[in-house]
Amino acid sequence: MAGSPDASDRERVGNSDAIAAAFADGPAYVPYLAVGDPDYESSLAYVEALDRGGADVIELGLPFSEPIAEGPTIQGAVVRALDGGMTPDRFFEFVETLDVDAPLVCMTYYNLIYQYGASEARSASDASGNAASHDGPASFVERAAEAGLEGFVVPDLPAEEADPLREACDEYGLDLVFIVAPTTRGERLERIMERVSGYVYVQARLGTTGAKSDVSDSTAESLDRLREYDVPKAVGFGISTGEHAERIVAGGADGIIVGSALVDIVAEGHEEERSVETVADQLAALSEELKAGAERGYATRVGTPGS
Repeated sequence: MAGSPDASDRERVGNSDAIAAAFADGPAYVPYLAVGDPDYESSLAYVEALDRGGADVIELGLPFSEPIAEGPTIQGAVVRALDGGMTPDRFFEFVETLDVDAPLVCMTYYNLIYQYGASEARSASDASGNAASHDGPASFVERAAEAGLEGFVVPDLPAEEADPLREACDEYGLDLVFIVAPTTRGERLERIMERVSGYVYVQARLGTTGAKSDVSDSTAESLDRLREYDVPKAVGFGISTGEHAERIVAGGADGIIVGSALVDIVAEGHEEERSVETVADQLAALSEELKAGAERGYATRVGTPGS
């Protein structure tokens, strides 16, 4: 877990060796898809296409009915996935079924994580006649580790309230990624960076998620604010082309996070009734473009001959 700039022990920036390895040698490409969009079997093929296209880490969205950090594109994916019957238990089955090399991170909202063990506690109470204690996020984290997940991104969880999840992640060896907005500064930034592990999600601009035709100029300023922290910095929000990826990494990012541009491909494929194979090939092709752009940006930044 990364510490503040004044922390004496800053050697451990993560629990997951797989996530650490993804950022260890050049820029990491971190794509996102909502699990179960538009249906379970198609979603499996689409996530595996991201891996085939060069993903270093894959963020898997566990759909929640109130995705407050998401724009219309990902909200649409969440609706399709929920309509298709996606649940936390089905999500874990999905993770266990996947055939990918990239480490997997769950992106979801805290209500689902916290409430996961509550039904079991209620059932125990009903059976025994005594109130059963609810262990907060621990049941969810334990099940996630069992399924093979390596970490979490929880957009609605303030750092000030994250200690129970942070402790559970440490117990089961998972990372906890926080989002840092362009306006995050001072004590709030330090609280986040004291609790983050694996990588920090650097929000390139204010607002909700969504692919853009250009990327924000505030990214460089955000990266400068985070430069003295050891944890890898992955930039997201608005990246949709190889050129975007190149610019972001050349400017100092350790990785890029791409969601809406990929979800758009899934949505268009669903609306236009394209075959699963066609959509998967499109996802792999855009992934290859984004990964190549990130690598060009890295070559420019480090001064590789011929870059």
